[in-house]
Amino acid sequence: MLTLLERLSSSDVFDFHGGIHPPEFKSLSNHKPIGKLPMAPFLVVPLRQHLGELGEVLVKAGEKVLKGQPLSRPMSVMGVPVHAPTSGTVVAVENRPLTHASGLWDMAVVIEPDGQNQWGEKHPVANPFEADPAALLKAVKAAGLAGMGGAGFPTAVKLGGGRPIEALVVNAAECEPYITSDDCLLREEPENVVAGARLMARIVGARMVVIGIEDNKPEAISALEGVIESLDDVSMKVVPTKYPSGAERQLIKLLTGDEVPAGAIPADLGLVVQNVGTAYAAYRALVLGEPLIRRVVTITGQQVKKPGNYWLPIGTPISHALTECGFKPEKKQRLIIGGPMMGFTLNDPAAPVTKTVNCLLLPSTKELKPAGREMSCIRCGECADVCPAELLPQQLYWYAKAEDHEKLDEYKLSACIECGACAYVCPSEIPLVQYYRVAKADIRSAQEEKRKSDKARERFEARNDRLERDKAEREARHQEATERRKAAMASRSEDAAPASDAVAAALARVKAQKDTEVAKAQQAAQAGAHLEKGELVPDNSDMAALREERKRQAREKKAQLAAQQDAEPSADSSNAPAADVKKAAVAAAIARAKAKKEAAAPAEDTGDASPQDAKKAAVAAAIARAKAKKAAQAQGAEGGQADTSQVELSPVASEPAASAATAAEPPATSEPVDPKKAAVAAAIARAKAKKAAQAPGAEGGQAQANQAEPSSAASEPAVSAATDAEPPAASEPVDPKKAAVAAAIARAKAKKAAQAQGVEGGHADANQAEPSPATGEQEPASPASSAPAAAQPSASEPAAPDAKAAAASPAPSEADRKKAAIAAAIAKAKAKKQAQEGQD
Repeated sequence: MLTLLERLSSSDVFDFHGGIHPPEFKSLSNHKPIGKLPMAPFLVVPLRQHLGELGEVLVKAGEKVLKGQPLSRPMSVMGVPVHAPTSGTVVAVENRPLTHASGLWDMAVVIEPDGQNQWGEKHPVANPFEADPAALLKAVKAAGLAGMGGAGFPTAVKLGGGRPIEALVVNAAECEPYITSDDCLLREEPENVVAGARLMARIVGARMVVIGIEDNKPEAISALEGVIESLDDVSMKVVPTKYPSGAERQLIKLLTGDEVPAGAIPADLGLVVQNVGTAYAAYRALVLGEPLIRRVVTITGQQVKKPGNYWLPIGTPISHALTECGFKPEKKQRLIIGGPMMGFTLNDPAAPVTKTVNCLLLPSTKELKPAGREMSCIRCGECADVCPAELLPQQLYWYAKAEDHEKLDEYKLSACIECGACAYVCPSEIPLVQYYRVAKADIRSAQEEKRKSDKARERFEARNDRLERDKAEREARHQEATERRKAAMASRSEDAAPASDAVAAALARVKAQKDTEVAKAQQAAQAGAHLEKGELVPDNSDMAALREERKRQAREKKAQLAAQQDAEPSADSSNAPAADVKKAAVAAAIARAKAKKEAAAPAEDTGDASPQDAKKAAVAAAIARAKAKKAAQAQGAEGGQADTSQVELSPVASEPAASAATAAEPPATSEPVDPKKAAVAAAIARAKAKKAAQAPGAEGGQAQANQAEPSSAASEPAVSAATDAEPPAASEPVDPKKAAVAAAIARAKAKKAAQAQGVEGGHADANQAEPSPATGEQEPASPASSAPAAAQPSASEPAAPDAKAAAASPAPSEADRKKAAIAAAIAKAKAKKQAQEGQD
């Protein structure tokens, strides 16, 4: 079996599975040499133009830069620096649109060219073909080289893999339709391309360089043959034109007949593949010391007036390049970065040219038909026939739509090179490559999350292990220190036994001394004295106990006084003002008016009264008579036998006065009185009044007393009405004078009511006033009808005229009230004595 080098050196060309032959359209741009365009007014240099991380910015706005000056510095192994494509001034360092299918923005340095195109300091490698490979690799990294075929993988990383490499392959197939940048570069710079490839082979330690090129580039093939015929370590193989022969894995299969396994890289077979443009940039960097600041870009399509290949500085806005080439957009014009098979549509032409942009395609609608409506898969199998990776695209399509990552991994989605051959032949116009790209992105995201999770778990477990180790070590140290302390204490105790005995004895003496002092203090306390500053002080405990007893007695006395104050009526009630006489008069007038109404009520109402109400009325009437009699005796002068007919006031005359008094003075408020006590007191007063009235025995006294005493049936309604109309007594005691006036009025009303009802003798006047049924008020009686009623005096009630006169007279003075009180007391005593004599 032939070795790898033998197969590479032979003229045998192998084949790969599938492939297609789309229209090439290469003649639009490869018919003339590489041209140059005017410098753009502003250059936008993105800091990330490679497959890797963003670098650190080294410049700032307003700073002058020279051509080839570094603008950024890589921060990781996958980092690649960027350089100023010309001299000028940094206008801004800001986010600008990326030349990417996502349309995202990223950090970029905006430079305004000064037109001088002044180079900065260059750092070429001295005698590069004999220099150390490490120095060459360092120079390649400093120059900012990245894969210029479209992937953008850092060249220094690819060359510095550290694996044994037998051959370096230069990919000159350029199988994508429309693209001719590598073809034209090989035509014009074949020596430099070969030189750069040989320098990269020296870096990786390869023994030979193999150039793979398609047979549709005869000019480039001729140019290369003239260069390599004198070189023993460089060979060229021409392969048939078939898409995608320019793919890395497919080209290796064409040149060697070996397939790169899924999940492996060409370095596993001892091969490294580099692009034509990358080889030329390596030559410029290692031999001339120039960084990667420009590249050849194919600008083609039927919508461009001047299609061709142009040297464009990195950072040139695409819109500027299209304008200089005479681009005239049509309706729904598409701008494609790359070729029609593996390229992507760019929406913003303000994006700049980067290291990976090899073609700007602007086709017409007739030239490149837009994608049609996606239809259902018919399982024709044509996609599987043309797949160069020998996959099952239709199965991958189903699993991609279902987001079944396990099945996608099982069907080797990672081996898909996204060439687009399956979508090109699909009769249902299904964008299969788009589904595969989305699925790959999802899988990468899931893998990244898993990687972070695993890393976090590993950190957590490592932390727990570290804490356990630290804890074990700490415990071991503590145990060791404890053992050392125990050993030291044991050795010290053996050496210092006498000293410790002396210390213990001293401590015992101190303790005994303290115990003695405590005992003495206790004895002094028991003897009734205590020590203060070494002196005896008298014991004042007895005086303190006496003071506490006095305080207790004072508190008890204070509590008793407070209780008495709560039980006794307020001080204001004992000192009734002079206006209380008027209040009593008003109350008596109200009682008389109610008694008058009750007397005027029908007789049947009186007959229906309950016995209990009759008893109450009789008791109230007796109390009123006793009080009236005492008041009359107090007020009577020497002419006490005056004719009662001249003094007695008629009810008609007294009612206006009572009404006026009622309007002038409001009723007094009172506290509630115990009903039982009031009933008992009324009964006692009534009995005493009866006995006193029966004792005198004047002429016809018994008859007059019977005539004057109202019956229970007649007097009870009036008395009850007076009792109900009387306002409740105030909290203070009632003045005797007021009570006398009120009793006189009540007795007169009772008498009047008895006469009206015609009880015991029928002396009542038929013309006496009766209440009106409509208004409930009593009309005044005529003088003729009232005269007989007034002319019937009662021997048992000699003080009624005086009481009525007193009610009509002005309020008495303070001396009169005192006299009345004394007279009432004397009358009460006399009545009691008379009652006793009558019983004897």
